[in-house]
Amino acid sequence: MTDVRFPHMTTAEGATGVLVTWFVDSGDEVTPKTLIAEVAMDKVDAEVYPETSGTISLLVEEGAEVPQGSVIAQVN
Repeated sequence: MTDVRFPHMTTAEGATGVLVTWFVDSGDEVTPKTLIAEVAMDKVDAEVYPETSGTISLLVEEGAEVPQGSVIAQVN
C-alpha cells in the first residue's frame, strides 16, 4: 500500500490547503501518469499524481481543508 499525500507547497509550519477536485473515484486503477487530484493553497494550485500503479482509495472529500503532507488517498 502506498500513501498519496497532500503536497508540501509552502515552508510554513501547519499550513493547510484545499482538495479542490478528484479526477478519479475509489476503486479506479491508476498509474504514476494518472492525474488524480487538484489541490490549492493560497494562490498556488498543484496537480497530484500517485507514485505507484494500482487501485486507489480516496480518503478525503472534495472541498476539505487538509494539512500539507497529510495522506489523502492510498494505492493498493
